[in-house]
Parts: sequence; structure tokens; C-alpha cells
Amino acid sequence: MVFSSLFFICIFLPLNLAAYYIPKTNATRNVIMLIFSLVFYAWGEPKYVLLLLFMTFSCWYFALLIDRQKESSQNKAKLFLFLACFVALLLLGIFKYGTFFLSNLNALTGFPENIPQVALPIGISFYTFQLLTYVVDVYRGDAQVQPKYTGLLLYASLFHQCVAGPIVRYSDIAEEIYNRKPNINDFNKGVMRFASGLAKKVLLANTCGSFADTLLISDSAAANTQMLSENITKLSSGSALTLWFGMLFFMLQIYLDFSAYSDMAIGMGLMTGFHYRENFDYPYASLSVSEFWRRWHISLGSFFRDYVYIPLGGNRKGTARTIINLFVVWALTGLWHGASWNYVLWGLYFFVFIAAEKLFLGKLLKKAPSAVGHIYLPAVVFFGWILFKFENMTYALTVLKGMFCLNGNPFATNEILMYIKDNFLFIIIACLAVSPVVKYLKNIINHYSKTKPAVNIAYSAFRTVIPAVLFIVSAICLVGDSYNPFLYFQF
Repeated sequence: MVFSSLFFICIFLPLNLAAYYIPKTNATRNVIMLIFSLVFYAWGEPKYVLLLLFMTFSCWYFALLIDRQKESSQNKAKLFLFLACFVALLLLGIFKYGTFFLSNLNALTGFPENIPQVALPIGISFYTFQLLTYVVDVYRGDAQVQPKYTGLLLYASLFHQCVAGPIVRYSDIAEEIYNRKPNINDFNKGVMRFASGLAKKVLLANTCGSFADTLLISDSAAANTQMLSENITKLSSGSALTLWFGMLFFMLQIYLDFSAYSDMAIGMGLMTGFHYRENFDYPYASLSVSEFWRRWHISLGSFFRDYVYIPLGGNRKGTARTIINLFVVWALTGLWHGASWNYVLWGLYFFVFIAAEKLFLGKLLKKAPSAVGHIYLPAVVFFGWILFKFENMTYALTVLKGMFCLNGNPFATNEILMYIKDNFLFIIIACLAVSPVVKYLKNIINHYSKTKPAVNIAYSAFRTVIPAVLFIVSAICLVGDSYNPFLYFQF
């Protein structure tokens, strides 16, 4: 089940909100949220609910042991912390990386002959990291231990963010699990945030994804090994302009898709009294790769910073150690996104630029006009997405060569020029959607609405009507439309 499905927005979410607001106590509301969350998770693959239940129980139990021992025996507390992390990461490794590891072992040694194919449980990367933040924070004293298993299970399984983030830290919502106070102001903000995220997903991200699949190849086609020759022929014969715009649409899609999901998650949290941190801050407007990663998937970046980079020593142990720490973080960041070498290369690709910015490039960028950064950053990210999109490096190299007409392909054809002309307005709208333009306009309107009553009335009416309009238009677009992918479900 995805947030942008008609069943979810027309049946599941309304039922959840209706059932949620009938009782008046948070204890009863927690039971309702837990039931709906487990049903939501089990909708696609019921058996993996057991994995979620077990991993949560393991972290809950070890956290209790850590809390009991950290004052009297630091060594025992550290042992229980290790066991909690070991169990969680072992399960993540088996289900997400087991087949990948055995395939590489087979390629090197011929062993094992038969490689089991293990299905990837939805959201395992997200809820595993959330549970890890909990046990580590309990050990550090940054979070109070959760005495009730159901309390931690609610945190780990909340359907708002369980399957695709943002990665919510336990300490951020620990107080709200039992003491939240939903109010009409937050509810209204949540409705607006959810509606805008839904429209961003349905109207913009899905369209960009469809265009990218048309101009390049779809993920399903790329995954079909029997279509390798056909796919290579299509990519190598495509004009350079076709490949450039195909990757541009993918670059727009992946931001619009993931940020839309975060918008909807944050919106639903507000509707029910939970406050989740922002996960995106217009990353494509950044002036450096380091800044980009402070704005892109903020919850993941902050996780690796606080739970990997800083514990390894951060930048406190000299330049050489800093570079090594960055290498580890970015190799893990790439691997987190998928069990494939292209993701590792994608992570290390960014490591090269971030290390260069740490050593010398950052100083040059600060001295240069901002226009330099606005060219440098999108270019770096754009070519990085080629590595990200294609697990098969043959596809990535074919696209990269074709962009510079090195496949013997033309620069442009009449078909791609007509395609761009027909969709020019949409391209402009999509590019504006990934920029802070709307945010700036909103700030300007807010400023004038405080001093001009007419503007305030018009803006209030607009904010009242627009969620319903966005919802209706999105629902109409979803009727009969089977193209509704969500890229980050695979992570």
C-alpha cells in the first residue's frame, strides 16, 4: 500500500483518522494507531510483520538490560548494546544483503552453487535504523528507556514513516507517544502538507518518471536480463538530447517522489499529534556537495553523522583520519541504498567531491560567485544519478557516452525536439517545484497578510480551498492510472 493510492487516501486514511479521534485518551489512540500500522505494513507481505515484531522486541529487551546495567556495570551495558546492534544489523544483512554477498562470493570462488533469492522486506532499512537510534540513545543517556514493548512497537511501526522514512529518532517523539496533544491548527497544517505532497507525487513525480522511462528504459526493463541487448540498442541509438532530458526527468522524479512521501508522512504526523523533522530543504539549490547532503534526506545524513562519523572520530583526529571516516560513511551510505555495486560507487562518487571540498575545493567555492556553485552542484548530482539509476554499469556507460555523441548517435532528432516543445511548460513547472521559489512567494504573502487585511482574507481563503482542490485533482489523475511507482520502497 502506498500513500498515493486511491485505496489509501479514500478508505484507509479516513478510517484511521475517524477511529483515532473517537476515543479521547492517548492510550486508546495508541492501540488504534498500532493496529492500523501493523495492518498497513502487512498489506503487501504479512509474513514480514513477524520480522518487524522480533527486531523491535530484541531492541526493546536489550535496551531494558542496558538501562539496568549502565550505572552499575558499563561493560555489561556495552555488551548488551553490541548484542542489540548485532541482531538488528544481522537481520538487515541477511534480508537485504545476503543474496548480494553470496552472488559476489560465487563469482569469486564458485561457492555456493545455489544462491537463495531472499525477498527484501519493505522498509527494513528505515525501521532498522530507527531502532538502532533508540538503543544507542538509551546507552548514551540521550533517551529514556521505553518500559512497554507496545510503546516501542508503535514508534517502529507507525505507518506514517515505517516503510520509507523519514528516519525518526525515538528521542524526537518519545514524549508524544503518551503525552501528545493534537490540535486543530496542527491538523490543518497536516492536511495542507499531505495534500501538497500527494499532488507533488501524483502530478509531478509520476509524470517525470513516465517521461524518464520513455526516453531511457524503465526499471522493470533494466532488471530483465533477457532484454539486455534490446535495452543497449535503445540507449545507444538515442540522441544525446534524449539522454540528457531522460536523466533530467529522473533527477526531478527522485527528488519529487521522495520529498513528496516525506511531506505526506509529516502531514499525517501533524494530523495525529506527532511532529517529525523535515527531511528535505530544497537540496538542488545548494552551492556545494556538502551543502547538498545537509539538505537531501536529512534524517539519513544526520544518522550517519551522529552514529557513524562522529563515533569514528569525525574531523577531530587529523586530515588523514577525517578522509578515512568520510570514506567509510559514504561507502555505507551507498550500500544502504541498495545491495548492488552501483550504489556503492554512487556513494564513493560523492565521497570524492566531499573530500575535495574538505581539503581545498570548499574554500574555492566560497570565494567564487554563487553562479559557480549553482552550476557545479547540479552538474555533480546529475551525473551521480546516472550511477544511481542503472544497476548494470553497461547501461550507465552507454548513457554517459551517448550524452556526448560517443555512441555514433545524433545530438538531436525531430522527435525529441517535438517532445521537449510539447512538454516545455511541464518542465518549467517541475523545475520550479524543486526550487525554493514557492517558499519565497509564501514568505512574501505571509509578510503582506500581516499588514494588509485584504491579502490576509484572500490568503486564508486560498489555504482553505487549495487542499481540497489538490486532493480532488490528484484523485482524478489516479483513477485508471496504473503508473504509480515509489522509488524508495526498494531501499
